[in-house]
Amino acid sequence: MAGRYAQLEPLNAEAHAALLFRAFEGQDQLWHYMYDGPFSSSAQFHRWVREVETKDDPLFYAIKNLETGHIEGVASYLRIAPEAGSIEVGSITFGPALQRTRAATDAMYLMMKWAFEAGYRRYEWKCNALNMPSRRAAQRLGFSYEGIFRQAAVVKGRNRDTAWFAAIDAEWPGLREAFEAWLSPANFDAEGKQRERLGDLTSLVRVSSDPLT
Repeated sequence: MAGRYAQLEPLNAEAHAALLFRAFEGQDQLWHYMYDGPFSSSAQFHRWVREVETKDDPLFYAIKNLETGHIEGVASYLRIAPEAGSIEVGSITFGPALQRTRAATDAMYLMMKWAFEAGYRRYEWKCNALNMPSRRAAQRLGFSYEGIFRQAAVVKGRNRDTAWFAAIDAEWPGLREAFEAWLSPANFDAEGKQRERLGDLTSLVRVSSDPLT
């Protein structure tokens, strides 16, 4: 999958593990709400990538920032249920260089675009209810808030209440228009500052909002 600012490549340990470890090195907070990590060494991280690269669910991708030419993040599809027309995006981990960039948004757009164009009816986003940056990101990207599943899991010895968000196929045309308008070069001035905010555009499509964001 390739867009204007980002390219997604099937995760491969030989091609991506060392590059990703450098992108994430010293950023243990990235893994606080994740099921895996943090990783204390490149060898440990390489073993994790080798383990997940063979799986079909979750199905991981490495994210290349086309503006820098570097591999700077990962994301996956998971809970893939073609019979129900449902698929989730998750395990989203952006190194500092990728965070708050056009490439990061483009990567999320490409994954949503593929899901709906592949015929899925429902595209989900779930996160730890304490993870407010993730909840804000879900809203910005056009996912509608669906509630909190209390005591849904135990992760790293801690209770996890899970916040649920989703977009459905009927909303996709409006979300696609919002993403394409935001990603257009015309939406940025000479200094790269956005003219319109993506969250303002997607708010016209979302059917519900997170009360805490």
